[in-house]
Amino acid sequence: MQLTCLGWNSFFEQAWAQSANGLPPARVVTETRGFYQAWAADGIHSLQLAGSLKENRPVTGDWVAFDPQAARIEVLLPRRTKVSRKKAGRAFEEQVLAANVDVLLLVNGLDQDFSVRRLERYLLLAHESGARPVIVLNKSDLCANVEERVRLVRAVALEAPIVVMSAREATSVAQLHAYVHAGETAVVLGSSGVGKSTITNQLLGCARQATGQVRAHDHRGQHTTRTRQMFLLEQGWLLIDTPGIRELEPWASTESATYVFRDIYEAAANCRFRDCRHQSEPGCAVREAVSCDRLAAFHKLMEELAELERRMGKLGRRS
Repeated sequence: MQLTCLGWNSFFEQAWAQSANGLPPARVVTETRGFYQAWAADGIHSLQLAGSLKENRPVTGDWVAFDPQAARIEVLLPRRTKVSRKKAGRAFEEQVLAANVDVLLLVNGLDQDFSVRRLERYLLLAHESGARPVIVLNKSDLCANVEERVRLVRAVALEAPIVVMSAREATSVAQLHAYVHAGETAVVLGSSGVGKSTITNQLLGCARQATGQVRAHDHRGQHTTRTRQMFLLEQGWLLIDTPGIRELEPWASTESATYVFRDIYEAAANCRFRDCRHQSEPGCAVREAVSCDRLAAFHKLMEELAELERRMGKLGRRS
């Protein structure tokens, strides 16, 4: 298989020439309990990880250099893009969900699990990653007010295209081919039950990923995808399916928040007070221009990002 079909380009070629010591390159397809499947020019390999990489583990989408005789990954090549969040729970760590992706398919269900506030967080993640976001509104067949929900999404979508679909229909899912080019990599992101694996199966043309029913009482899904796995589609682009994300805490900069919430920053220029906090001040232009829900979401995210920067600064002083 030609490496260019797997996303290989001059960026990785240069990095490989500088650091791989002549070992062949491969791209990580999936990882399970420390064992990796990776595509190389001569096919797929089952690999373990060199001890020197235990603290900097590859993820699905990474390019690596491996020792074919030892069946071991020896070098992790630099990432061109990465999709990260704060690791779930109390641990203050970055969790890289996927690497070297070009497009983020941000899936939001149009059923009772619909959430514009959650989408704002995914857009923050997308901007920080360096990949292009595409907003996928699934389950249009289960929604009686599609146009209204599209309007709500368009108000926060910025330049991201919006695709309305029903994952049950192959022709509906086929709209996604217009947003990813041959040789590029897309990753499907969203909470459990939004239809990510069903979308993946439709794009593959077969039932490769397990799917499950959402719970009747709250329309939330159960995890059916357990690992992140990459597939090569007939159309020539690669797709990474991911488990559902229940908790999306940002691992991002305030610069990304400035972009995602730029309507707030633009409105702030007209505030009566230069140091307005956009909370209870009289004459606040932001509170007049932006919905209360969006402003509350902005304040919450900014608090989280400020804490992130404070903790990172503390870690930097210790090192």
